Amino acid sequence: MDDEILTIREMAELLKINEKTAYKLASAGKIPGFKVGGSWRSSGRKSQTG
Repeated sequence: MDDEILTIREMAELLKINEKTAYKLASAGKIPGFKVGGSWRSSGRKSQTG
């Protein structure tokens, strides 16, 4: 479960931020993320540390 991949919507819910804010932060490299076929994804494990 440590390698779970989250959608940007799931990441926003986890961080308790607006989905648009999550997109902006991922685009700016402020939260870990990567694009898959035009959609942002993030590793839940990395985002929960710190």
